[in-house]
Amino acid sequence: MSQVNSIQFKYMNSSKINSALLLHFVSIVMVFESIFMLFAVALSYYYRESIASRMFLAFGITALSGIGLNALTHKQRHHEPNIRESFIIVSLGWIIMGLVGTIPYLISQSIPLFTNAFFESFSGFTTTGSSILADIEALPKSVLFWRAETHWIGGMGIIVLVIAIMPFLKIHGIYLFYSEASSLDTDRISTRITKVARNLWLIYLGLTATEVVLLLLGGMSLFDSVCHAFATVATGGFSTKNDSIAGFSPYIQYVIMVFMLLSGSNFAVHFLLIKGRVKDALKNEEFRVFLGIIFIIGIVLTLVLFYQHPEYNFEHSLRNAFFQVVSIITATGFATADYLLWPEQAIGLIVLLMLIGASAGSTGGGVKVIRHLIAFKRLKQTFREILHPNRVSIIHYNNQGMKDEFVRQVMTYIFVYYMFLIAGTLIMMAWTRDLPTAFGSVATSMGGIGPGFGTVGPVSNFLHLPAAAKFFMTFLMLIGRLEIYAVLVIFSRTFWRD
Repeated sequence: MSQVNSIQFKYMNSSKINSALLLHFVSIVMVFESIFMLFAVALSYYYRESIASRMFLAFGITALSGIGLNALTHKQRHHEPNIRESFIIVSLGWIIMGLVGTIPYLISQSIPLFTNAFFESFSGFTTTGSSILADIEALPKSVLFWRAETHWIGGMGIIVLVIAIMPFLKIHGIYLFYSEASSLDTDRISTRITKVARNLWLIYLGLTATEVVLLLLGGMSLFDSVCHAFATVATGGFSTKNDSIAGFSPYIQYVIMVFMLLSGSNFAVHFLLIKGRVKDALKNEEFRVFLGIIFIIGIVLTLVLFYQHPEYNFEHSLRNAFFQVVSIITATGFATADYLLWPEQAIGLIVLLMLIGASAGSTGGGVKVIRHLIAFKRLKQTFREILHPNRVSIIHYNNQGMKDEFVRQVMTYIFVYYMFLIAGTLIMMAWTRDLPTAFGSVATSMGGIGPGFGTVGPVSNFLHLPAAAKFFMTFLMLIGRLEIYAVLVIFSRTFWRD
């Protein structure tokens, strides 16, 4: 694990962990979350739901707890966290969001069991989209709105996390946001944090608002439009309908497909497009490979469905194929069909898409396209070195030479990711006794995808899994969302040694 080892623990351990500072950050998360919770409360009163007072109670508990804790730790607001504290804050923030997110579910009795409520909440905030709900449409609209909000908060959260926090932790995943990855250094990134974070938020808000308008034009209600826009732009996948997107018109499916594609693309490409630098955007290697994978697999799936499913006309085959391809590779998880009923060749391609993941610098999850691209370039370099031992070769990305250290970190990350995937599948086998279900559960949790295989496919849910399996999956969601290292380093003995 070269990336973890590259962190200089002697500086990390130079001071003890400030528990009061950690609690101060917890209070900020709670207050921030209560503000979003208030929108769900207002909606509950607007629709005159019987649970309105309970939703208000959930908001009150969250807000008062957060404000009270903030008042007790207000002296910490001027303190900067050291590296150890920052690592804890990264993981702790997500866990606290998940725990606080259970309050509306539990108090409203929409999801009465803590295990299920925590799973649903954590799946929402990590934008995974896996659900334990059998009848989604039976839930009050305020609860469905809160469920959609957890996606949108989580999508924003991962952007802010990577832009504002990761550079200080010396985690080089930040470089993947930029097309000229190897030419940036931490100091340069740090000076641009405010500007970059603001632009990312504007893009995020712009995508959300635009999708809401386009969905409204397609005849979708305002409530459904907002909820689905939240889930799409965050690449989450929570729908307000039991059949996900299948019951909506082709126009709405195409709109959601386009916005899944945009949200799963590197936001650095969005910067270039907004500035009118279309040619530069199209020159981005990851973006071209990302589009190429979608196009090739989409065409292959279209032909497979068209020729092996006589009931599908060509447009239906094209729409279903490309929708599922975009949904899976961007780790959104919306569904227009049960892909487990498709031919085996199609299911094999779905597995491949799950392993590829979205673009770096997006709200999507998975290993990421750029890492696979760099791994492929490293493989080519290895063959060149075998054939021409005296030839010096350098891996280039977007016409920039990449440092060997960075390439090693990418290769290490891919290795660690797949080791977790294999180990996680073996562990899940102890609970499921079913390889497709075990693999699907782990792959979808780590990749933040939503539906899996076996008994956790696109028309099923995760309710039947044992409580221990659900907690294990939430752990996988966390390490997948935070790209493994930010969580694993906390389990190091060196990390806790003063």
